[in-house]
This record gives sequence, C-alpha cells and structure tokens, in this order.
Amino acid sequence: MKSITTILVLLVLIPGILTGQIYPDKYFIAFTDKNNSPYSITNPSEFLSQRAIDRRVRQGISIDLRDLPVNPAYIQGVKEVGVTIINPTKWLNGVSIQTDDPSKIAVIQALPYVKGVVKSHVNPVDPKFESDFFRNESFNLNPVMENLNSGRSSFDYGPSYNQIHMLNGDLLHDMGYRGEGFIIAVLDGGFLNADDIPAFDSLWMNGQILATRDFVKGGELTYDTHPHGTMVLSTMGANVPGTLIGTAPKANYLLLRSEDTGSEYIIEEYNWVSAAEYADSLGADIINSSLGYTTFPLDPDHDHTYQDMDGNTAPVTVGADVAASRGMIVVNSAGNSGSSPWFYIGAPADGDSVFAVGAVFSDGSYVYFSSRGPSYDGRIKPNIAAQGYDTYAADPGGSYGGASGTSFSSPVMAGMVACLWQTHPNLKNMELLAAIEASGNQANNPDDFLGYGIPDFFEANNLLTVIDSRIFLDDPEVSVYPNPFSDQFSIVAGRDLGTVAIDILDISGRQVYSSFIPLREGQATGISNLDGLATGVYSLRITHSGKVIYRKIVRL
Repeated sequence: MKSITTILVLLVLIPGILTGQIYPDKYFIAFTDKNNSPYSITNPSEFLSQRAIDRRVRQGISIDLRDLPVNPAYIQGVKEVGVTIINPTKWLNGVSIQTDDPSKIAVIQALPYVKGVVKSHVNPVDPKFESDFFRNESFNLNPVMENLNSGRSSFDYGPSYNQIHMLNGDLLHDMGYRGEGFIIAVLDGGFLNADDIPAFDSLWMNGQILATRDFVKGGELTYDTHPHGTMVLSTMGANVPGTLIGTAPKANYLLLRSEDTGSEYIIEEYNWVSAAEYADSLGADIINSSLGYTTFPLDPDHDHTYQDMDGNTAPVTVGADVAASRGMIVVNSAGNSGSSPWFYIGAPADGDSVFAVGAVFSDGSYVYFSSRGPSYDGRIKPNIAAQGYDTYAADPGGSYGGASGTSFSSPVMAGMVACLWQTHPNLKNMELLAAIEASGNQANNPDDFLGYGIPDFFEANNLLTVIDSRIFLDDPEVSVYPNPFSDQFSIVAGRDLGTVAIDILDISGRQVYSSFIPLREGQATGISNLDGLATGVYSLRITHSGKVIYRKIVRL
C-alpha cells in the first residue's frame, strides 16, 4: 500500500522505490504451540506494561495464552538455521524471517515445533510498482479552503474546521476533551520529516510522542522514508492555531512503521500484527491504521478474494480482531477502491471488531473512491464515515493542503474516538463504538456506502452520559451474557428471584422491550426476539420484590 502525492520530489527520498533494489525472500514461520514457555499468564508484567494490564482489568478482560510471547527457544532454533529474524508475533504464534537460501526453509520446516511456512517476498521488487488499491489518494498543496470558524470555538481551526465540525468534534474540544491521557498508535508506511515540521512542534515539546519503531527494517523509526504517515498523523496531532488543529491534539502517540511502501506483499500483514502487539504491550488505547490489503500483484498466489473479507481469514484481520479483544479500538480506512472492479472494503477493515471508516466530501456526501460493503458474511461495512476528500493536512515539506483518501478520514475519526473515550474513560471499547454508530446520521438506515453514516460525537457523548447517569447496582445476584450481544442474551441469577419484570430502555429512557420471566438460581434465561432492536447502548431493568437492578447492555 502506498499513498500517491503530487510532491514528486519526495519520492526520490524513498529507499528502494527508484533503485530497483533486490531483497531476500521473506517468510512467516508458524509454530505449533507455546509449550514450556518461560512466561506465565500469572505474571503478565514480564511482557505487558502496567498500563496494558490496567486496560484489561478496566474492561474485564483476562490475560490468556494469546498474550504470552512466542517461545524464545523456538525463535532461537529458527535463527540458528542461519536466517534473519524480522518480527515475532505472539497473536499468530510465529515469526517472520528473511533469507536468500531456500534450502534453509526445508530445514526450518523439519523442526518439530514448526506448524507451517508462508513464503512472501518474491524477487525482484518492481521499481515501477504502484498499488491500484490506493491509486485514488492525492494531496493538493494549495486547495481553496475558507476559515469557517472564526470566533465560534475555543480553538482557531483555520481551514481544518470543517472536518472536525462535521462530527461536532469542536463541541467536545470546547468541553475540554482533546485526547489527554490516551495513546493512539499510528501504524503506517513512514513518517517523513515528522521530527522536523512545525505541525508537530507541540507534540515533541510536550513529550506526546511516546515511542517509535520500524517493523519493516527493524529498530527505531527514522524520518526519511515515506510521507504518508506524516500527513495521517497531522489530522490527529497537529496543533497550529489558525491553520490546522487535529482531532486529538493533546493525545499521546506511538509512531509505528509496518508498511513497506516500495512493495505489496503479504509479509506486511504480519508486520502489522507485530506492530499492533507492540502497541498493546505499551498500553495503547487506539490504533489508527490507514492501510488495507486486497490483492498482491507482485505475488498473486497470496491474493485475497471478496470471500476472504469475512472477518476471519486475512492474517491482518485476525490480528486486528485480537487487538480489539485486548480492549483497544482499531480504527481502519475502509479503502479507496470504490470506483474499481474490486470496490469492496479490504483487510483489516472487514474485521467484526474493527471500526472501518469511509469517506465523504466536505458537504457530507459519499466520495466515489470510498470502498464499500458489506463484508462477505453480510455485516455493515464501513461502520461510519468522515471527511476524506480535501481533508486538511500537513505535508512533509512543512506546507498544508487537502489530502484525499480514506487514509485521512480514518485518523480524523480516530482522534475523535480518543476525545469521546476521555469523557467516559471506564467504558469498554465496544460500548463506545456502539454509541458512535448510534449517533450516525444513517443509524436507522445503514447502507453499504457509509454504514451508519457521519457520527455526531456531541450526541454520542450525550447518549453515554444518559446511560452512565443511571444507577447500575453492582448486584452479584444477576449477570448478563454475552454483552455486547448480537441477536439475544441470557440472564443468570445467583439465587431464586421468582418471576421478574424485564424492561429494555433506549438512551432516551424509552421502553423498547418488556417481558416477565422466571429467574431460577444458576439457570440461564434467554431474551430473544430482539431483531427490531437497533444497534446501540441500552439499559436492562430488572424489577423483583420492589428492588430494581440495572445493567448496561450493547446491541451490536
């Protein structure tokens, strides 16, 4: 994946694009198990930061086998064959490597703990390669943009006002919610000059760039590769009054390069998963991924099909859903293939727990290039939409202009997600996303172009405030599962409560479901026939013997 810009002079700075450099082949080595690991789920501080552990505790998520690092003895055994280790991935239980000697792969395959091998990188790299999937991305240095917000907000947004105001994000900013205390991991293809342009002066001055890492070539990030991540970051983190204010100018950031912009191979999906694991281990709350994978013209054996967009097939999608299961929110570009033969979303936007973002023009109408849904298994995709045409952004040369692509609608959304989560920091990730969808201008009639539509973050905050203002008694007598739920849920009582009244209330307090059911000790009683219940956040009210118990429930 790569972005297309009109700043042609920048392209000569991208290593490998114009040199025709030949790389060794790359492989993903999958392991059979995590047996005899020196790590234990009972001592997670050995492999997770306290912040990462706290996120799990706050959301009721247990440390499990997937959290354990790859067995270091297995990695060492592969390394001793004489190959170069690139990145381990604990969620997929394997390691990516590179070598120019195919005979060594046969030796690795014979190791007793190796489950399988996926060959990725095929020589030579085509220096003229350009991914069709992102061909519609562009950057206009001098768009005609008016400063619309003079005197209306606490921030002077300049030409960036529209992309924030469209989401009513400026109202959250006015309330003091600007992303403080939250960490956004930016997974991208490069951050050219991000250490040196005025748009990020406040990030560096205030220590808001917490960590950087390059998962393509290893080691710390350098700022001499590709401009895409720089422009993406600016829509969230820039703080230049009168010119560009990002949607989360006070958030903290991790800058992680997972994309090799000089190629398009499936190894980049494994890089993505390793980067997401790193973000998780440092306690990131949100991942912004302005990346997507469909076909691999240089290695068509690994092409995805639309059937693969089922939320369970592409390696990057599997990893993204695991990231969400750890309590993070994964915000991902829907893709820029809306006018192409492949017009569907790509991976990992197809993930059932991934917040896929489509693109609209400045007037809120659908942009022709924005990839469409549904997922192959029929789920609403994209989930929501934001401005992705002439989104005001900074370029690596220190200038500003209009960036077009879902690569830019995604970070605009990710920054606002951080601000909303700041208003209700104890909410679970899926509860927050359900409220955002419920606030969309198409929430009652979602479609395959914009999903639930353009969210109203002020309204989403109101929805969550109504829910949180109710009394939810921590009564061990009653539990509800699954929650969030899709079609039905069950209620289990810790003692015999007899026949109880069940009511489901929407965010305005209106009763949308009512019934009487028996609750017997230890027995699960199902609540079904909820097909007419819209996606969103609700209160479950259980009344028995003059006592009222509330539970917050979320319909996906």
